[in-house]
Amino acid sequence: MNATGMTATTSRRLGNAALPLLGIVLVVWSLLPVYHMAVVSLSPDDELFDGTLAPAHPTLDNYATVLSQDDYTVQFFWVQLWNSIVVSGFSAFGILAIGTLAAFAIVRLQPRWGGLLTNTALATYVIPLSFLAIPLYKTMANYNLLGTRAALVLATITFGSPYAIWVLSQYARSSIPFELDEAATIDGAGPWRMYFQIFLPLMKPPMVVVGIYALLLAWNEYLLAFLFLSDEEAMTLPVTLGNFLNSDQVPWNLMMATALLYALPPVIIYYCFQHNVSSGSTAGGVKN
Repeated sequence: MNATGMTATTSRRLGNAALPLLGIVLVVWSLLPVYHMAVVSLSPDDELFDGTLAPAHPTLDNYATVLSQDDYTVQFFWVQLWNSIVVSGFSAFGILAIGTLAAFAIVRLQPRWGGLLTNTALATYVIPLSFLAIPLYKTMANYNLLGTRAALVLATITFGSPYAIWVLSQYARSSIPFELDEAATIDGAGPWRMYFQIFLPLMKPPMVVVGIYALLLAWNEYLLAFLFLSDEEAMTLPVTLGNFLNSDQVPWNLMMATALLYALPPVIIYYCFQHNVSSGSTAGGVKN
Protein backbone atom coordinates (compact mmCIF):
# COMPACT_ATOMS: atom_id res chain seq x y z
CA MET A 1 0.00 0.00 0.00
CA ASN A 2 1.41 3.38 -0.97
CA ALA A 3 1.75 6.35 1.34
CA THR A 4 -1.42 7.99 0.01
CA GLY A 5 -3.47 4.86 0.69
CA MET A 6 -2.06 4.49 4.19
CA THR A 7 -2.85 8.14 4.95
CA ALA A 8 -6.43 7.73 3.73
CA THR A 9 -6.88 4.55 5.80
CA THR A 10 -5.47 6.23 8.90
CA SER A 11 -7.74 9.24 8.45
CA ARG A 12 -10.76 6.97 8.02
CA ARG A 13 -9.93 5.07 11.21
CA LEU A 14 -9.43 8.28 13.15
CA GLY A 15 -12.75 9.57 11.85
CA ASN A 16 -14.53 6.35 12.84
CA ALA A 17 -13.00 6.56 16.32
CA ALA A 18 -13.84 10.24 16.74
CA LEU A 19 -17.53 9.93 15.85
CA PRO A 20 -18.52 7.78 18.89
CA LEU A 21 -16.47 10.09 21.13
CA LEU A 22 -18.22 13.14 19.71
CA GLY A 23 -21.57 11.42 20.22
CA ILE A 24 -20.74 10.71 23.86
CA VAL A 25 -19.71 14.35 24.42
CA LEU A 26 -22.96 15.62 22.87
CA VAL A 27 -25.10 13.22 24.93
CA VAL A 28 -23.35 14.20 28.17
CA TRP A 29 -23.63 17.90 27.31
CA SER A 30 -27.35 17.53 26.54
CA LEU A 31 -28.16 15.52 29.66
CA LEU A 32 -26.04 17.57 32.06
CA PRO A 33 -28.80 20.14 32.82
CA VAL A 34 -31.30 17.33 33.39
CA TYR A 35 -28.83 15.63 35.74
CA HIS A 36 -28.40 18.81 37.78
CA MET A 37 -32.18 19.24 37.89
CA ALA A 38 -32.43 15.72 39.30
CA VAL A 39 -29.68 16.45 41.85
CA VAL A 40 -31.46 19.58 43.09
CA SER A 41 -34.83 17.80 43.20
CA LEU A 42 -33.35 15.07 45.42
CA SER A 43 -31.58 17.48 47.77
CA PRO A 44 -32.93 18.57 51.16
CA ASP A 45 -33.12 22.29 51.88
CA ASP A 46 -29.81 22.44 53.78
CA GLU A 47 -27.85 20.84 50.90
CA LEU A 48 -29.13 22.88 47.95
CA PHE A 49 -25.98 24.96 47.47
CA ASP A 50 -23.27 22.52 48.52
CA GLY A 51 -21.86 22.41 45.00
CA THR A 52 -21.55 18.62 45.00
CA LEU A 53 -22.20 16.37 42.00
CA ALA A 54 -24.60 14.26 44.05
CA PRO A 55 -26.64 15.00 47.19
CA ALA A 56 -25.08 13.65 50.37
CA HIS A 57 -28.49 12.68 51.75
CA PRO A 58 -30.84 12.19 48.77
CA THR A 59 -34.54 12.26 49.52
CA LEU A 60 -37.81 11.82 47.69
CA ASP A 61 -39.61 14.19 50.05
CA ASN A 62 -39.70 16.94 47.42
CA TYR A 63 -41.56 14.68 44.98
CA ALA A 64 -43.90 13.58 47.76
CA THR A 65 -44.61 17.23 48.60
CA VAL A 66 -45.44 18.01 44.97
CA LEU A 67 -47.63 14.95 44.45
CA SER A 68 -49.50 15.53 47.73
CA GLN A 69 -49.72 19.31 47.07
CA ASP A 70 -48.35 19.85 50.56
CA ASP A 71 -46.93 23.31 49.89
CA TYR A 72 -48.53 26.59 48.84
CA THR A 73 -46.38 26.73 45.69
CA VAL A 74 -47.84 23.44 44.40
CA GLN A 75 -51.28 23.51 46.00
CA PHE A 76 -52.98 23.19 42.58
CA PHE A 77 -50.49 20.78 40.98
CA TRP A 78 -53.01 18.17 39.82
CA VAL A 79 -55.54 20.74 38.60
CA GLN A 80 -52.89 22.60 36.65
CA LEU A 81 -51.49 19.38 35.24
CA TRP A 82 -54.99 18.52 34.04
CA ASN A 83 -55.28 21.99 32.51
CA SER A 84 -52.07 21.36 30.58
CA ILE A 85 -53.36 17.99 29.38
CA VAL A 86 -56.68 19.48 28.23
CA VAL A 87 -55.05 22.42 26.45
CA SER A 88 -52.45 20.21 24.77
CA GLY A 89 -55.00 17.59 23.72
CA PHE A 90 -57.47 20.03 22.19
CA SER A 91 -54.67 22.03 20.57
CA ALA A 92 -53.18 18.91 18.96
CA PHE A 93 -56.59 17.79 17.74
CA GLY A 94 -57.37 21.22 16.27
CA ILE A 95 -53.99 21.53 14.56
CA LEU A 96 -54.25 18.03 13.08
CA ALA A 97 -57.82 18.64 11.89
CA ILE A 98 -56.95 21.93 10.20
CA GLY A 99 -53.67 20.58 8.83
CA THR A 100 -55.13 17.43 7.28
CA LEU A 101 -58.18 19.18 5.86
CA ALA A 102 -56.05 21.93 4.34
CA ALA A 103 -53.50 19.44 2.97
CA PHE A 104 -56.29 17.34 1.41
CA ALA A 105 -57.87 20.41 -0.19
CA ILE A 106 -54.56 21.80 -1.47
CA VAL A 107 -52.98 18.59 -2.78
CA ARG A 108 -55.88 16.34 -3.75
CA LEU A 109 -58.54 18.84 -4.84
CA GLN A 110 -55.88 21.16 -6.31
CA PRO A 111 -57.54 24.60 -6.13
CA ARG A 112 -55.79 27.52 -7.82
CA TRP A 113 -55.05 29.19 -4.51
CA GLY A 114 -53.44 26.10 -2.92
CA GLY A 115 -49.82 27.21 -3.28
CA LEU A 116 -50.68 30.74 -2.17
CA LEU A 117 -52.35 29.40 0.98
CA THR A 118 -49.31 27.29 1.94
CA ASN A 119 -46.84 30.14 1.39
CA THR A 120 -49.06 32.67 3.14
CA ALA A 121 -49.47 30.37 6.14
CA LEU A 122 -45.70 29.97 6.51
CA ALA A 123 -45.25 33.74 6.19
CA THR A 124 -47.05 34.16 9.51
CA TYR A 125 -43.88 32.92 11.26
CA VAL A 126 -42.05 36.05 10.09
CA ILE A 127 -43.68 37.96 12.97
CA PRO A 128 -42.41 36.82 16.42
CA LEU A 129 -44.97 35.58 18.90
CA SER A 130 -43.96 38.22 21.41
CA PHE A 131 -45.08 40.94 18.95
CA LEU A 132 -48.50 39.35 18.54
CA ALA A 133 -49.13 38.61 22.21
CA ILE A 134 -50.78 41.96 22.99
CA PRO A 135 -53.04 41.97 19.88
CA LEU A 136 -54.08 38.43 20.77
CA TYR A 137 -54.79 39.51 24.35
CA LYS A 138 -57.02 42.30 23.01
CA THR A 139 -58.79 39.87 20.68
CA MET A 140 -59.48 37.39 23.47
CA ALA A 141 -60.77 40.23 25.67
CA ASN A 142 -63.17 41.35 22.93
CA TYR A 143 -64.67 37.86 22.78
CA ASN A 144 -64.75 37.41 26.60
CA LEU A 145 -62.29 34.50 26.45
CA LEU A 146 -59.68 35.80 28.87
CA GLY A 147 -59.18 33.50 31.84
CA THR A 148 -60.39 30.43 29.93
CA ARG A 149 -58.48 27.49 28.54
CA ALA A 150 -60.26 28.05 25.22
CA ALA A 151 -58.24 31.24 24.67
CA LEU A 152 -54.97 29.34 24.99
CA VAL A 153 -56.22 26.50 22.77
CA LEU A 154 -57.31 28.87 20.00
CA ALA A 155 -54.04 30.82 20.12
CA THR A 156 -51.96 27.62 20.02
CA ILE A 157 -53.95 26.30 17.06
CA THR A 158 -53.36 29.61 15.29
CA PHE A 159 -49.59 29.34 15.61
CA GLY A 160 -49.31 25.59 15.07
CA SER A 161 -51.51 25.19 12.00
CA PRO A 162 -49.21 26.79 9.35
CA TYR A 163 -46.40 24.33 10.07
CA ALA A 164 -48.86 21.43 10.08
CA ILE A 165 -50.32 22.48 6.74
CA TRP A 166 -46.87 22.70 5.15
CA VAL A 167 -45.58 19.36 6.48
CA LEU A 168 -48.75 17.41 5.68
CA SER A 169 -49.05 18.97 2.22
CA GLN A 170 -45.47 18.00 1.34
CA TYR A 171 -46.05 14.43 2.46
CA ALA A 172 -49.39 14.09 0.67
CA ARG A 173 -47.94 15.49 -2.56
CA SER A 174 -44.91 13.19 -2.64
CA SER A 175 -46.05 9.97 -0.97
CA ILE A 176 -49.73 9.33 -1.78
CA PRO A 177 -50.33 8.25 -5.41
CA PHE A 178 -52.97 10.20 -7.29
CA GLU A 179 -54.11 6.91 -8.86
CA LEU A 180 -55.87 6.14 -5.58
CA ASP A 181 -58.03 9.23 -6.02
CA GLU A 182 -58.86 8.27 -9.59
CA ALA A 183 -59.84 4.74 -8.54
CA ALA A 184 -61.98 6.09 -5.69
CA THR A 185 -63.71 8.53 -8.03
CA ILE A 186 -64.51 5.73 -10.46
CA ASP A 187 -66.04 3.76 -7.57
CA GLY A 188 -68.26 6.74 -6.78
CA ALA A 189 -66.45 8.08 -3.71
CA GLY A 190 -66.92 11.76 -2.94
CA PRO A 191 -64.35 14.12 -1.35
CA TRP A 192 -65.36 13.37 2.25
CA ARG A 193 -65.22 9.60 1.74
CA MET A 194 -61.81 9.94 0.07
CA TYR A 195 -60.64 12.08 2.99
CA PHE A 196 -61.73 9.67 5.74
CA GLN A 197 -61.16 6.30 4.07
CA ILE A 198 -58.10 6.94 1.89
CA PHE A 199 -56.32 10.14 2.84
CA LEU A 200 -56.27 9.93 6.66
CA PRO A 201 -55.14 6.26 6.93
CA LEU A 202 -52.20 6.96 4.61
CA MET A 203 -51.26 10.13 6.50
CA LYS A 204 -50.64 8.46 9.88
CA PRO A 205 -46.79 8.78 9.92
CA PRO A 206 -46.66 12.57 9.42
CA MET A 207 -49.75 13.02 11.60
CA VAL A 208 -47.85 11.44 14.50
CA VAL A 209 -44.96 13.87 13.96
CA VAL A 210 -47.24 16.89 13.70
CA GLY A 211 -49.33 15.68 16.64
CA ILE A 212 -46.28 15.43 18.92
CA TYR A 213 -45.11 18.85 17.71
CA ALA A 214 -48.53 20.30 18.53
CA LEU A 215 -48.60 18.64 21.95
CA LEU A 216 -45.18 20.02 22.86
CA LEU A 217 -46.09 23.45 21.50
CA ALA A 218 -49.08 23.68 23.84
CA TRP A 219 -47.41 21.75 26.69
CA ASN A 220 -44.50 24.21 26.95
CA GLU A 221 -46.35 27.44 26.13
CA TYR A 222 -45.65 30.06 28.76
CA LEU A 223 -46.08 33.59 27.38
CA LEU A 224 -49.66 33.25 26.14
CA ALA A 225 -50.68 31.17 29.14
CA PHE A 226 -49.24 33.84 31.44
CA LEU A 227 -51.21 36.57 29.63
CA PHE A 228 -54.52 34.76 29.22
CA LEU A 229 -54.83 32.84 32.50
CA SER A 230 -54.86 34.69 35.82
CA ASP A 231 -56.77 32.28 38.08
CA GLU A 232 -54.47 29.70 39.69
CA GLU A 233 -57.03 26.95 39.15
CA ALA A 234 -57.15 27.74 35.41
CA MET A 235 -53.37 28.02 34.92
CA THR A 236 -51.17 25.49 33.21
CA LEU A 237 -48.05 24.25 34.95
CA PRO A 238 -45.49 26.31 32.96
CA VAL A 239 -47.02 29.46 34.46
CA THR A 240 -46.80 27.98 37.94
CA LEU A 241 -43.16 27.05 37.38
CA GLY A 242 -42.49 30.66 36.42
CA ASN A 243 -44.30 31.87 39.53
CA PHE A 244 -41.83 29.96 41.71
CA LEU A 245 -39.36 32.77 41.02
CA ASN A 246 -41.72 35.33 42.58
CA SER A 247 -41.12 33.94 46.06
CA ASP A 248 -38.80 35.73 48.46
CA GLN A 249 -36.91 32.47 48.88
CA VAL A 250 -37.21 30.27 45.81
CA PRO A 251 -37.84 26.58 46.69
CA TRP A 252 -35.46 25.28 44.02
CA ASN A 253 -35.83 21.63 45.03
CA LEU A 254 -39.62 21.75 44.74
CA MET A 255 -39.34 23.65 41.47
CA MET A 256 -37.01 21.06 39.93
CA ALA A 257 -39.15 18.18 41.19
CA THR A 258 -42.24 19.76 39.63
CA ALA A 259 -40.39 20.41 36.36
CA LEU A 260 -39.17 16.80 36.09
CA LEU A 261 -42.62 15.41 36.85
CA TYR A 262 -44.07 17.75 34.24
CA ALA A 263 -41.52 16.55 31.67
CA LEU A 264 -42.46 12.87 32.05
CA PRO A 265 -45.70 12.75 29.96
CA PRO A 266 -44.19 14.13 26.71
CA VAL A 267 -41.13 11.91 27.11
CA ILE A 268 -43.35 8.84 27.51
CA ILE A 269 -45.48 9.84 24.52
CA TYR A 270 -42.38 10.39 22.37
CA TYR A 271 -40.89 6.99 23.14
CA CYS A 272 -44.23 5.25 22.64
CA PHE A 273 -44.42 6.67 19.10
CA GLN A 274 -40.69 6.77 18.39
CA HIS A 275 -40.91 4.44 15.38
CA ASN A 276 -43.72 6.49 13.84
CA VAL A 277 -41.80 9.70 14.47
CA SER A 278 -38.74 8.36 12.62
CA SER A 279 -40.73 7.11 9.64
CA GLY A 280 -42.90 10.21 9.53
CA SER A 281 -39.89 12.53 9.58
CA THR A 282 -38.19 10.86 6.62
CA ALA A 283 -41.14 9.65 4.54
CA GLY A 284 -42.15 12.07 1.86
CA GLY A 285 -38.70 13.52 1.53
CA VAL A 286 -38.11 11.62 -1.72
CA LYS A 287 -40.49 11.54 -4.63
CA ASN A 288 -41.91 8.16 -5.57
